[in-house]
Amino acid sequence: MGIKPVRNIVIVGGGTAGWMTAAALSKVIGGAYNIRLIESDEIGIIGVGEATIPGITSFNSALGIDEDDFLRATQGTFKLGIEFVNWGAIGETYFHGFGRMGQPNDALPFHHYWLRMAKQRRASPLEAYSINTAAPRQGKFLRPQANMEGSPLYDIAHAFQFDASLYARFLRKFSENLGVVRTEGKIAHVQQREPDGFIEAVVLEDGERIAGDFFIDCSGMRGLLIAETLQSGYEDWSQWLPCDRAIAVPCASAGPLLPMTRSTAHSAGWQWRIPLQHRTGNGHVYSSRFMDQDEATTILMNNLDGAAMAEPRHIRFLTGRRKKFWSHNCVAVGLSSGFLEPLESTSIALIQSAVSRIINFFPHAGFDDADVAEYNRLTEMEYELIRDFLVLHYKATRRDDSPFWNYCRTMAIPDSLQRKMELFGSNGRIYPDKYDLFSETSWLQVMLGQGIQPRGYHPLADLRPEAEVEAYLHNVEQVIGKCVRAMPTQAEFIAKHCAAGKP
Repeated sequence: MGIKPVRNIVIVGGGTAGWMTAAALSKVIGGAYNIRLIESDEIGIIGVGEATIPGITSFNSALGIDEDDFLRATQGTFKLGIEFVNWGAIGETYFHGFGRMGQPNDALPFHHYWLRMAKQRRASPLEAYSINTAAPRQGKFLRPQANMEGSPLYDIAHAFQFDASLYARFLRKFSENLGVVRTEGKIAHVQQREPDGFIEAVVLEDGERIAGDFFIDCSGMRGLLIAETLQSGYEDWSQWLPCDRAIAVPCASAGPLLPMTRSTAHSAGWQWRIPLQHRTGNGHVYSSRFMDQDEATTILMNNLDGAAMAEPRHIRFLTGRRKKFWSHNCVAVGLSSGFLEPLESTSIALIQSAVSRIINFFPHAGFDDADVAEYNRLTEMEYELIRDFLVLHYKATRRDDSPFWNYCRTMAIPDSLQRKMELFGSNGRIYPDKYDLFSETSWLQVMLGQGIQPRGYHPLADLRPEAEVEAYLHNVEQVIGKCVRAMPTQAEFIAKHCAAGKP
């Protein structure tokens, strides 16, 4: 006897999560399955995440999307990393850039040689040794040059900053062209099967009943299916990530178009700045335990680069994750699966990895328990690794100027993060987990940037003569500097390749 296949897939909710899911599934499984997406124009989307990390390039490429077309359609810009201001201490700035740090030379990671010379004050700041950190400081951008292997220009790693609502619209057109059927409407009722509780159908307010074999919940923080219907539970992480509010407002563009996101720490949270072609996105993420809404709004509005283009939107959230991401015949994608604040632009990356994991564990109609359990285990691990990386920014601070920062600096943290911080603090060793979204280079930049100074470095770094190591670092810095000088500004690059024009 054959195993009964899934045939009808119902995606509940649109936005970035819904349409990324629809686009990927329609591309991979084509006309073999029926894919239907239900959304309501009356229900707004959160849309705070307009910045991404480099994995988005492979997602778009897998769909066959032309990068320039995508950027024009979404008013997009390029991103080489994130600048952090006032995080380790007031007045300090550091950069978390994508891609490689330094150039490979032998078996040791580059940063151990840098640590050796930095302790003697004979090295430049770390960001001088990566094209992904040196270029954005000067507003420069260029796509990686595939014909220049061995050059820093080959190592450029980029992501994007774009209007999330325009991206959803772009992917909607893409998905509908591949056969996805969109239904406008609000869900009034969810029908479950007796006696096992599997979802049979959703019923819209107008009475239409939409049945399915496999349901994907992209309904946002509400979690209409995964939480309200299937009662999957929620694990609260606010003891480690105490921010629980956000205020978002766009403003007119001002200053040079830099290929980076900026995160500026304030007295009870932080502010994001995301430059797009047609405007700048801004927001203030803060803790309501330490600051009220009026004060948080005033701080945001007083720190805009240009005139506000809309009224501020106020968003509430609880940092954490579902206890089950996949339950019965339903899997949560996007904010319905959990919320991690946009400090390191992980929201869209989590959607992308969830969709990839769904494809890897795509079910038969029987929904094997072992598959579901492994999906949940891997997703739980991914969330916890990202959580630790975000908590690092708050814990590793020397700020003592407010009750919020005193709490963060002294709070107990997960053992998994404590272990990484102690390992780096001893001899600069970094061993990211296999499923960590962030690389050794990312952990290096943030731990150093936040003020964790290793007591030592790998002893084998002392085997090479001091003058040779110093010349090695100097050569890397000089070559990167030369490459950056040859690059166009991001504004010039966009004007030539992917200018969107006025919306």
